[in-house]
Amino acid sequence: MTTSTSSQSLWQRVTAPLSSGPAAYGFLALYVLACSILLVTNPRTELSTDVVFVLFLLSMLVAYRSRVAAWFKVILGVFALGVVLPYFGTLNPFYIDVATQAGIFTTLALGLNVVVGFAGLLDLGYVAFFAVGAYAWGIFSTPQISQINPAWGPVDPVMFYPFLIIGLILGLITGVLLGLPVLRLRGDYLAIVTLGFGEVIRVVANNLDRPINITNGSQGIRAIERPPLIIVDQIRNLGVVADDNRLYQLFFYYLVLIIVLLTVIVVARLKHSRIGRAWEAIREDEVAAVAQGIPRVRMKLMAFAIGASFAGVMGVVFASKQLFINPPTFDLLRSINILVMVILGGMGSIPGAMLGAIIVTMLDLQILPRIAAVLREAQAAGAPIPRQFDPTQYQRLLFGLLLVVMMIFRPEGLWPDERRREEQHEIEIAEEELEVDKDAKPTSPNSGR
Repeated sequence: MTTSTSSQSLWQRVTAPLSSGPAAYGFLALYVLACSILLVTNPRTELSTDVVFVLFLLSMLVAYRSRVAAWFKVILGVFALGVVLPYFGTLNPFYIDVATQAGIFTTLALGLNVVVGFAGLLDLGYVAFFAVGAYAWGIFSTPQISQINPAWGPVDPVMFYPFLIIGLILGLITGVLLGLPVLRLRGDYLAIVTLGFGEVIRVVANNLDRPINITNGSQGIRAIERPPLIIVDQIRNLGVVADDNRLYQLFFYYLVLIIVLLTVIVVARLKHSRIGRAWEAIREDEVAAVAQGIPRVRMKLMAFAIGASFAGVMGVVFASKQLFINPPTFDLLRSINILVMVILGGMGSIPGAMLGAIIVTMLDLQILPRIAAVLREAQAAGAPIPRQFDPTQYQRLLFGLLLVVMMIFRPEGLWPDERRREEQHEIEIAEEELEVDKDAKPTSPNSGR
């Protein structure tokens, strides 16, 4: 107990001056400014830029948890995410695309965190809601709709904006349909049923090309429409970006950024509301929660519906951004990836889910491919590295090992929820006290007889 308390106090003594007071303002300003200068002055696609880019994104989470004024956080966020990163994206489009993908999976991780972290409902089919929103826009915005009924035609591209709401509603309805059959299930049984639901959606999308061709089967849907950009001519006149692809990269980046901010606000308000407390009670002890008068059915359905609605919105954005979707895009591994983000960051923690999403996305899209490229260069230079070794081919193994290590050394996650951290430390302290009591227990005088 003494060792745990002293180490915790040492960590607090190191981080306290940088997380509150005047030192926090200077530290955050220098942190963001230094990362911004390093990014803008070195826009090349290389390992050093990757590291600075990850540190730059993590600076927003550090600011989020620091005890500084809200206006200062807003100024830092607008400067870093609204000015520096888009400008850096005009110098190197690869990184703005990675940031957009990280934002998409951040929203998905926050949505799954509502189901798994807040309500304690293990969902292995979360990607199904993502697929529903993507296929909705993919079908209605392309000539695929004419395969269903020749009299119908694709909707106008401007309908993309109303379809964000439609995707939210479709995800919500699908979440309720999933929640109804699994209300009485818990633990492994719930995981198996939700896993089956996710696979059913993928198989249906793969086979729903006959007798009526709705999803175009395994070939997927191509040439998905993008929304019209209202201020394209004004941006072109400024001379900042002339390429339409660059313009759409910036458009989707800002759109995803707005959706992420709205998602964080909604999830944070829910967590600290009566609904969030009811979810927490169900997660800790469902029988006791029902005995206290918490409506179990309504709360579980609400968790599934709210979590699924975020995925439905991002499905519409993802389909329009990628221009092509097919069933393998929404397989089981995608759901597991999102669950890894939640577990790695810390279940029930909003900044933890965001941190997990950033780390996993960076590993998947940026860091592992960059390490593979470095290893290939070393192999070409004659380094004794097996040619069969490619980190991108062992991605699932690395994620699995990462989770095992997390469960052993930090089961509450990298950025845990405060209540979960306290509970975890209380358990550890109680176990240590019990061991101390056993060691200090006096031996009975008659024990040797």
